[in-house]
Amino acid sequence: MAKELIRLSKCSMAFDGDVVLDNIDLCINDKEFLTLLGPSGCGKTTTLRIIGGFLKPASGDVLFDGVRINDVPPHKRAVNTVFQKYALFTHLNVFENIAFGLRLARPGGKKLSKDEIASRVMEMLEVVSLKGFEKRDVSSLSGGQQQRVAIARALVNRPKVLLLDEPLGALDMRLRKDMQNELKQMQQATGITFIYVTHDQEEALAMSDTVVVMENGVIQQIGTPEDIYNEPENAFVADFIGESNIVDGIMLDDGLVEIFGRKFKCLDKGFKPSEPVDVVIRPEDIDIVSPEKGQLTGKVISVTFRGLMYDIIVDFNGFKWLIQTTDLSPIGTTLGIKIDPDGIHIMSKSQFSGMYGDYSSYSAEYDEISDVDYEVEIEDAEGARE
Repeated sequence: MAKELIRLSKCSMAFDGDVVLDNIDLCINDKEFLTLLGPSGCGKTTTLRIIGGFLKPASGDVLFDGVRINDVPPHKRAVNTVFQKYALFTHLNVFENIAFGLRLARPGGKKLSKDEIASRVMEMLEVVSLKGFEKRDVSSLSGGQQQRVAIARALVNRPKVLLLDEPLGALDMRLRKDMQNELKQMQQATGITFIYVTHDQEEALAMSDTVVVMENGVIQQIGTPEDIYNEPENAFVADFIGESNIVDGIMLDDGLVEIFGRKFKCLDKGFKPSEPVDVVIRPEDIDIVSPEKGQLTGKVISVTFRGLMYDIIVDFNGFKWLIQTTDLSPIGTTLGIKIDPDGIHIMSKSQFSGMYGDYSSYSAEYDEISDVDYEVEIEDAEGARE
């Protein structure tokens, strides 16, 4: 059974009257890779800073190994932090950057010996795949190598918890994917609890044991990556974690939902008869068939080639669906679709109902999200607010 390491109990935070965290509860286990995921301003970085001791919650408690640490300063917590800006010492080489914290006096005034410092640094260089780089000038390193140095510097003190605040944000896409794998391997090799902040859904799903989805200062869902993706609890989570078509439905009975006046079999149970619900259908779970064989028929209004597949926007009764398929259906084609029962997920209505899931503006959203300036704007906004 997993051992609880950190607990946030009823924690709230506000800046200038603006509520950033709203009475959140969160349990983090020892040796866990947990990711705080959400859009700019959702409260994830504030949560991280409260755990690190850089902020004190306006109300609520922070417990570490069962001990309340609200008033314990950052340098006295068994926690280290890696930021997006690595803050390396440019006048020191790789070895000395990593060794810097080890040369400081330990609790009680005891310093580590030169041999022990060298042993610990070389051990970390091995962990971050930088063996042989110890004499290199940090300014001569690539972005990914500098990030590894920053991580090694944080890990060399052997903290119980490592906080990582968007550490891959400054890297290009290919290097980010490589570093995602390396970070997960580091966490498993060291057994240190990682608490990771990101707005990148793919990043969260790829690395985490547990994902905490946040919005408006509230935790919307906690679960494994598989649970979060396959069983979202509301329309916000369904939309934020991957692409989702989210339509209004009526739960006629256990295992039977009505969409656009048509009945579809599903696997969900426990709803009231004729209860209004939100219906989630992932783009990859939709099969294209001939119109006469389709459960629904619609017209293709947009096609975008994405390499392995096509993103096709189809108009069904005025509602725009996204379908991801390896088969090309040209613009103007009338097609039918079939959805297996396990491709339909039912959610109760929430405050987010009606806000997500229609792909009328899909192309504009995609262009915006892929724009470098837009990504920088998100990061700047998050830092300013949180």
